Amino acid sequence: MKTFSRRDFISTTTKGAAAASLMSASLLEAVACTNRMGPNEKVRAALIGCKGVGWENLKAALKTPGIDFVSLCDVDQNVLSRRSAELEKATGKKTINVGDYRKVLDMKDVDAIFVCTPDHWHALPMIHGCQAGKDVYVEKPMGRTIEECLLMINAQKKYNSIVQVGQQQRSAIHWKNAIDYVQSGKLGHIRLVKAWSYVDWKGAVPIVPDEPVPAGVDYDMWLGPAPKRPFNRNHFHQSFRWYWDYAGGLMTDWGVHMLDMVLWGTKAGGPNSVISAGGKYAFPNDAMETPDLMSSAYEFDDFMMTWEHTIGIGLGPYGRKHGVAFIGNTGTLVIDRNGWEVLAEREAADRTKLKMEPLASQKAESDGRVEHTANFVECIRNRKKPICDVEIGANVAINAHLGNIAYRLGRKVYWDRKTNTFINDPQANELIKPQYRLPWELPKL
Repeated sequence: MKTFSRRDFISTTTKGAAAASLMSASLLEAVACTNRMGPNEKVRAALIGCKGVGWENLKAALKTPGIDFVSLCDVDQNVLSRRSAELEKATGKKTINVGDYRKVLDMKDVDAIFVCTPDHWHALPMIHGCQAGKDVYVEKPMGRTIEECLLMINAQKKYNSIVQVGQQQRSAIHWKNAIDYVQSGKLGHIRLVKAWSYVDWKGAVPIVPDEPVPAGVDYDMWLGPAPKRPFNRNHFHQSFRWYWDYAGGLMTDWGVHMLDMVLWGTKAGGPNSVISAGGKYAFPNDAMETPDLMSSAYEFDDFMMTWEHTIGIGLGPYGRKHGVAFIGNTGTLVIDRNGWEVLAEREAADRTKLKMEPLASQKAESDGRVEHTANFVECIRNRKKPICDVEIGANVAINAHLGNIAYRLGRKVYWDRKTNTFINDPQANELIKPQYRLPWELPKL
């Protein structure tokens, strides 16, 4: 059988945006069959999306011996130039800098890619990266839609890439210790779990007019599969998350992190039903589309989960800005990124007696980012499943999307976790699918 180099592959599939989104399965499978790196070789990585969390992931990864970043990719040349200079100063090495992630897939000296783009740009680079034989670290939420998440699972399984999802709390020791405690049974029957994020540092997003695309920005590439619209700074860089075309607001930002811990602690998959309510209560006239206050209730087989978020307030449940509370009939474990504690229930017959021994605050040692990227590098070498693989990442992203879909429909929705569809609800099922702007298309796997 004829084989193809990555350069042959990219030159064939990038003679237009349409070709890039309609990558030939036969070519991709040939690329994916190229030899994997040896266990003692240096991991050569590329960062796709260099501004915010991408840069934090790069800095964390560089603390693990045996990884080099040989390429940086960003659609904003201003960001790309600045990060390239910073990386060269820190490491003494120059990188190959590109504005189109497809060029990274052409690089034979890239073993792994870090996809740290806005949410609407997670699925395509991840899937194409797997097809091109790369291992992938992809930021959360894993996909912007449920269908994307399911296809991303298929891509990992088909091409056998190592895929780590950037839910770094999975690698923080204090979260692991708390989850072990939850699963020990000491809290009794856990019938309710609360998760929340109160974002006091964020204010209103002022309404600003559309304007010319800034110099050095490939705005059409930034939009990618999202609808065509004039450039507006509110939709660009970090503020993209407040618009449905690109993300899902606080639910798919902070919510993904907190819901992940709920699902980990309870070993839960999908819920049976979800209902959400909320709106723009804090800043009703600002430029955000996503709600600045929302509350969701999830019904699982044997417990309920609630999610709530708000903007402009910092005093959340248990006096914590964000967190998770596992509420059992003997006690409650409360945790956030700073630490965790256990509160004891009192006996109904004698209020002076406690049902269990309380546990004083257990402080966090790290946020888990360094450990999370290190786990990714380790798994590239040993080909073992990473601590937050595609199925974990998809499960939590899907749960977050279910809450948003219930909110957008304004009613309760019923979920079939075996088929990953809503039950007798065509309107809700339409929201599972992304609507891609041509010539971009979601790959068929």
